Amino acid sequence: MQRMGNRDRERGGETAGDQGEGPEAGRGISRRRALWIGGGGAVAAGVAALAARGELAHWWWRLPGNEKPRKAGAVDFRGAQWVAASPENYRRADRPADYAIDRVVIHVVQGSYATALDVFRDPEHEAGAHYVVRKDGHVAQLIRELDVAFHAGNRGYNERSVGIEHEGYVDRPESFTDAMYASSARLTAGVCRRYGFPADREHIVGHAEVPGTDHTDPGKHWDWDRYLGLVRAELRRPVRKPSREQRAGGA
Repeated sequence: MQRMGNRDRERGGETAGDQGEGPEAGRGISRRRALWIGGGGAVAAGVAALAARGELAHWWWRLPGNEKPRKAGAVDFRGAQWVAASPENYRRADRPADYAIDRVVIHVVQGSYATALDVFRDPEHEAGAHYVVRKDGHVAQLIRELDVAFHAGNRGYNERSVGIEHEGYVDRPESFTDAMYASSARLTAGVCRRYGFPADREHIVGHAEVPGTDHTDPGKHWDWDRYLGLVRAELRRPVRKPSREQRAGGA
């Protein structure tokens, strides 16, 4: 976890690509500005319109009558306990319709399960994960997978991933219990199955592997071979059909 700075990283890169290359860039003239100067106003306007439509597609639910129905307390992982994070610690979205999901990011709390719940419910924390896994295997969901959690410190990764926190400490191998591995593997397998991406080290990554991060979790004691083996074993199991109540609740 990280205390501050996630909101700034979420906003970072929104103007990436505006700056051109060559002499114009050296004088601080953007590529868009250069198009206008060169008589390419119509082209620039077209590009701007396309960009606006693309941004609108990500925020369609804000338009009157378009917000996707949501049931309070509904969870995406069967058996999870719903503990709502502060709205300041995530961004409302409609994934995967607006942002495709193709990653799971594994985190370690550097503290207790209770600590993680407390800070993710704190609006001043400015960070939150979708799930927290306790050492006995109990799972809390704080943010719907529909929404973009501020967990990775990288806007692109936040938009494309599900973040899973684990109780414990990176330098204490005893933090990672059999029950925790098994429960987390079931959780990750469900994410892989829902969004159709493979259970491999390209798509299941540690927080330390996110570009631009200064974090080290899950650390050297996290057993990746064991974990991926458990995730793949879960994916080989027959899929249980949800009950009528679970379908109605979005679980």
